[in-house]
Parts: sequence; structure tokens; C-alpha cells
Amino acid sequence: MRHRFHSLCPYFAMFPESFAEQWIERLTRKGDVVLDPFSGRGTTAFQSLLMGRRAVACDVNDVAFCLTKAKTCAPQLPVVLRRITTLAKGFDARQWTSRVDNCSEFFHVAFARRALQQLLYLRATLRWKSSNVDAMVAALVLGSLHGEMDKSKAYLSNQMPRTISTKPAYSLRFWKERALTPPERDVFALLRQRARFRYESAPPSGTAVVIHGDMRELPWPRIQLPDRIGCVITSPPYFDVTNFEEDQWLRLWFLGGPPFPTRGRVSTDDRYSYEAKYWEFIADMWRCLGAVLSRRAHIVIRIGCRRLSPDHLRLALTAASRFSRRRIELIGSEVSRIRNRQTDLFRPGARGCSVELDCHYHFLN
Repeated sequence: MRHRFHSLCPYFAMFPESFAEQWIERLTRKGDVVLDPFSGRGTTAFQSLLMGRRAVACDVNDVAFCLTKAKTCAPQLPVVLRRITTLAKGFDARQWTSRVDNCSEFFHVAFARRALQQLLYLRATLRWKSSNVDAMVAALVLGSLHGEMDKSKAYLSNQMPRTISTKPAYSLRFWKERALTPPERDVFALLRQRARFRYESAPPSGTAVVIHGDMRELPWPRIQLPDRIGCVITSPPYFDVTNFEEDQWLRLWFLGGPPFPTRGRVSTDDRYSYEAKYWEFIADMWRCLGAVLSRRAHIVIRIGCRRLSPDHLRLALTAASRFSRRRIELIGSEVSRIRNRQTDLFRPGARGCSVELDCHYHFLN
């Protein structure tokens, strides 16, 4: 049965756990270290732990760090439930009246008033960067922050996709044209329910090294990495496909960000429109991998785009690998086409990734 932590918080441009699982099984043994320098929702690191491997994950984005930390450093369920109870007891709606009143129209139409008060309280109270327990509570909120009203009572918002946060102006038009109103929800009750649901799958026994930072920092002395990292399974940001800060702006807001979409605040590497700049970024990835990986390490990279051919992607990705300063071999590659995106329901005709390419490399020294 699929582990329920895997679907804790889905978002756009993520690979399935089956992708990580097949490569972990093929390239590693129990006890080996697997690295994902673009951890996203933590799929590679979490699947590695499930399979008895050790894991290192890195991501600059707050949402990715919080989700990866929650999955791979998960506290026990009783601890999580006690924390939710403590938070509920500390909530006083009267203290958050003025904060709610100062929110923009988007938030008043996106969430029922009491739910918004509770979200503002949790936003200010949770210490998700330093506490594994609070990271799990925050991750449960992120997974329920927005989604479809007609499919489940597991979401807090007015009608939205569960994978992306639609922009405020578009969302308001969508809701008003359809006379949609936000559902009444008790955030604490929902968190208890979602925690019990997720923990029906037991967490793995190990924990991962989770780094909240840029992958370029991996070779720095202050980063304490395990010895002999022999495998990388990762997916860097796709070329000119999606902007994480825009697509995940509401989740980023809950973690302390601004109450509107941004670009370049968290990372300037989130989306490249110029090909030369993109391959410079990929070259930086290879440079860091060359510095931290062990001899004869394996590297599996899933890369995507909407306006370059698979052959072009393969040649450019392989050419950039010379910046690793290691002898390297391309063992194989595979192309897949992308169809049926969940966002089509909310943004018909939106253009996303049309091609994905998986490449398997092997360092020869």
C-alpha cells in the first residue's frame, strides 16, 4: 500500500515515488546514502528511508524544506496530537480580529472568518524551521490549505486546485462568477483528522539530513554531509515551465511570506526564460555534485521543458556535466510526454511542461 506521507502535500512539477523507488532499488543497497539537491516535497529522501537507505535533501524553498523535514524527521503521532491540542488551547479568536480585518479581500473570500483567524494564529506561532513537531503540523496545514470543495472536506479554502495557489485576482473572479463561498472549518479539528489519516502508515525508523539552502552550498565546510554519497536522484527546476514562488505563493504566505505572489524573493533560479542562463544554473549543479559525490557515483536526473526537443535537452545536460570535473558516462535516457494536468480545470489552455527526459549518468572516477 502506498505510504500516506507521500501525498501529504502535492504540487506541480513533482515526480512520483515510483520513479525514486525504481532507481533506489536499482542503484543502491541498504545503508547507502542518496542525495536530492532539489528535494521538493521530499519524495527521494522519504522513499530512501522507507527502503533502508540514508538520505540527504536540500532545497532553498520554505515549502519544500518544511515538507521534506516533516516526512523524513517525523515525530510520533501522540506527540503531534498533543502539540495540536496545546495550540488549540492557546488560541483566542479575539486576539486575531484586527489581523483578519487587515487582510486583503482575497483572504476573506478564500477562507471562512474563524478558519482565517486560526490560520493567522498558527502562522505566527509554529516554529517549523527549528522544531520537527511544528514542521509536521505546518506540513499538515500546507496539505489542507487549499483544494477542491466538492471532493473532500479535507481542505480549508474556497474552490482552488490542490497543486497550485491560483493568483488573487483570478481566484476572486472565479469565485464571484460562480457565487462560491468558503467552507466553515475548524483548523485544529481538521489537523487532528489529517494527522491520524497520515499516520495510518507508520513513519520509517531513520531520519534524513535536511538542508534549508541553495544546492550550491553543499560543498561548503559548514554543511555536514555524510561520507560516501554514492547516488543522486533529483529533478532540478524545469526550463521555462513554472515559477514555484507564484504557484505556491499561498503556502509560502502561511510559512511567513508576503500575502501575494512574488518572483525572485526566495530564489532567482526558480524559472529561467533564457536558455544560456538555465544551462549555467545546471552547470552549477554539476559542479557541486562533482565536489560532494563519491567515486563511481550514479546520478539520475529528470529534466523538463516545453520548447526544447529531448535530443537538445540530452546533449545540453550532458555537455554541462563537464563542469563536474569528473569523468562521466551517460548510461541511458528515456523520454515521456506530459498529459492531463490538474490545473486545466482552473486555468483552461494554460501551457506547462510538454516533455520530460530522464538521464542516468555514472562517474568513472
